[in-house]
Amino acid sequence: MARALARSSFLAAAFLCAGAAAPLRAQTSETMLPVPTVTLYPGDLITDAHITERPFRTGVRSPLAAIESRLAIVGKVARRTLLPGQPIPSNGVDDLKVVRRGVPTQVVFRENGLVITGIVEPMQAGSVNEMIKARNPDSGLTVVGVVQADGTIRVGTE
Repeated sequence: MARALARSSFLAAAFLCAGAAAPLRAQTSETMLPVPTVTLYPGDLITDAHITERPFRTGVRSPLAAIESRLAIVGKVARRTLLPGQPIPSNGVDDLKVVRRGVPTQVVFRENGLVITGIVEPMQAGSVNEMIKARNPDSGLTVVGVVQADGTIRVGTE
C-alpha cells in the first residue's frame, strides 16, 4: 500500500512538472490594419476608396511587417500587386513619381528675380521635394535640382 501511495505521488508530481515544462503560448492580440478592397496593380494610385480596415491576430513574438496606418497608404502608388483583404507590406507602396527618368522635363532656375527655364532629361524618377540629377541634352551638363509639385525641377538658391 505504501508502495502504491508513493507511486501515485510520483505520477502526480510528474504530471504537474510536465504541465509546468510545457512551452508558454505567445500572447496574441488583434490589430486593425488597412487592407485593399480591390486588387491593386503596380503603378496604381491608392485612394481612400481602395482601403478599408480589418482585424488581424498578431503574436508578441511575430509582429506583422505591414503598414499600420491608413494615412501612410492613401496617395501612394502600389509597387507590387496588393490583394483584397490582405495586409499591405511595408515595401508594397511608394511615393508618386512626378518626374520620370528620360522623359523631357522643364528645369527652372530662379535667383534674385532672374528666371531661366530650359529642358532637361531626368536621370532618375523623382517624387515631390526629392533631389534628383538631370542632364541637359544640348550641352551634356548635369544639374541637380528639386522636384516640384507641378512636375518641374527647381535649381538655384530660391
